Amino acid sequence: MLPLWAASLAALAGGLILTLAFPALSWWPVVFVAVPLALVSLIGRRVWGAVLVGFLFGAGLFFVNLGFTARYLGPIPWIALSALEAALTAAAAVPIALAYRWMPRFAPKTWGRLVALPALVASLWVAREELLGTFPYGGFPWARVAVTQASSPLAEVTSWTGMSGLSFLIVAACAAGIEWVRLGQLRRVWALAPTVGLLVLLFAVPQFPTTDAGSLRVGAVQGNGPAGYFDEREAYDVFRAQVEATEPIVDAGVDVLLWPEGSVDADPTTNASVANALDDLSERIEAPLLIGAVTARGDQYFNSSLLWSGDDEENPVRTYDKRHPVPFGEYVPNRDFFMLLAPDLIGLIQREFTPGTAAPFFDVDGVGIGLAICFDVIYDDVIREGAQAGAEVFMFQTNNADFRGTDENLQQLAFARMRAIETGRAVVNLSTVGTSQVIDADGSTLDALPADAPGAMVTDVPLRTGLTPAVVAGEAVQSILGWGSVTALAALGVLVRRGVRTPKTPAPEPGGQGAGVDSAA
Repeated sequence: MLPLWAASLAALAGGLILTLAFPALSWWPVVFVAVPLALVSLIGRRVWGAVLVGFLFGAGLFFVNLGFTARYLGPIPWIALSALEAALTAAAAVPIALAYRWMPRFAPKTWGRLVALPALVASLWVAREELLGTFPYGGFPWARVAVTQASSPLAEVTSWTGMSGLSFLIVAACAAGIEWVRLGQLRRVWALAPTVGLLVLLFAVPQFPTTDAGSLRVGAVQGNGPAGYFDEREAYDVFRAQVEATEPIVDAGVDVLLWPEGSVDADPTTNASVANALDDLSERIEAPLLIGAVTARGDQYFNSSLLWSGDDEENPVRTYDKRHPVPFGEYVPNRDFFMLLAPDLIGLIQREFTPGTAAPFFDVDGVGIGLAICFDVIYDDVIREGAQAGAEVFMFQTNNADFRGTDENLQQLAFARMRAIETGRAVVNLSTVGTSQVIDADGSTLDALPADAPGAMVTDVPLRTGLTPAVVAGEAVQSILGWGSVTALAALGVLVRRGVRTPKTPAPEPGGQGAGVDSAA
């Protein structure tokens, strides 16, 4: 459809424009410009052309969107991660280019072009998002199209389809619009039906309702201590900052006190003085604590969320260990190999965190609380498992101190907002340094603390029960769109190579109804 030079520019522009949809700008409508640019650049491309334009799209997106990774560690991690994500995007562009080549041969009629082709292209786009979210080393599902809609009216669709489903619908609408133009159907309004139908679905579908189950009075404390990797500090400084910021709400009558990830900079399971201080604090506020700390069991280390109660002789009462430790942040895969490439950077990571296996769920005095620690929030399995275990509210503990002054905390907050809508549950998203917010089940903000300042908020957080379709069927939707699209493309390739196709549309009269179909095919 475009010469390679123009396709390259379109792909790069699409990636750069898509970054505008993410926080802090959050210009969500630009996805309807960025996605068509990315798709148009792939139409008619052969394999290596698709690789090139796919890489340029990924480079435009990730080198800008992941700029926060260079905040303290310099350009090497930023370049390595961005280049890897762009390379995977390049590889995943090839199947989309093949879909544009094969589907019009198999189904050249108008509805094949307006329905079947957009559905396959959108499914393959989701498959690409799934690839980046699982490979390598557990993946990094950060820049999903759905997340750009955290502040848009389209976000409510997530409660029905999950984030993968929302990405599919957005891309399908864009792809259908492209085919409407390619087919020369500008005067035939009925041919817009697939695009209009998808847009109506995106904008008009209300959020799936969940059931009110009362409220929980939560005290959430942002200590703003020296929690960054390179912050100058002495032992217990982060812990002291949390205690000091908690003092104003000690008598607030909370049901549970929440502290963020890494809020206790000592292992309270082995440090008696810290354990005693936590016991005393829990007794003073007359409520359990939900804290974050690094814990050791044998020779293994865990990034843990701990439920602590002054009334209980055996603390912690419950433990959840982070399910998805960050590669090259909390552990180093293939350490010997990467030490050869960047010994100074790899040498900074002394501990090797072990992935947790416990359910991301605590029962706190009869109230189900779903959990996620920092980047856990970007992984669908953690959120679904918490909701299915009986969570009535979610509490996300995070530490953004290594990304002060960047958009990372706002992008992570967008995930938290989407999780609230997706599950129909309120979310308390608490950071060591901010931005911290209490988000209602509809995505609205109930309470907040500013970044880079100590503070505490006491909020009557709504509780809700009932599972959304996204929670019940989200995994199936991902599998169908991901593996289903790859299987469908493979089958399509076999059929096209064997010459199996639907009958072509009869040659139209000049200016007639089918004008442009065969030539575009």
